[in-house]
Amino acid sequence: MSTLDLTLDPEPVRVRRMEVITGDVGRRIWSPEEKARILAEAAAPGAVVSEVARRHGLRPQQVFGWRREARAASRSQAEGMVFAPVVLDTTPPSATPMPKEPPAIEVQIGDAVVRVPAGMDGATVKAVLRAVRATR
Repeated sequence: MSTLDLTLDPEPVRVRRMEVITGDVGRRIWSPEEKARILAEAAAPGAVVSEVARRHGLRPQQVFGWRREARAASRSQAEGMVFAPVVLDTTPPSATPMPKEPPAIEVQIGDAVVRVPAGMDGATVKAVLRAVRATR
């Protein structure tokens, strides 16, 4: 017999105090729009998460949990995407100094020129060309 299970205790136990909580206390359902608004408010420069949480009747842990969920959701949506820094050279072609080693491939998209050195990974080149084309 367990000492924690009072229903199996042969001696009756006298209850001294009992609290009954009614209603949906602490079980509010927040819409994605409300969560996004609160997260944006908490992410504003100079904002204190605990103050934002208190203002909306939340605990700071809830806000941090929502933030973690939002990051995980954005990561799962971004799977397969590759980001590469793109630097556009706006100087006229005649003023551009020639590199010491000529590029293996040179691609011109509109007024942008992408120079690909030998040995560059094909997936990276493809991602860079898509990014340049998307900005045109």
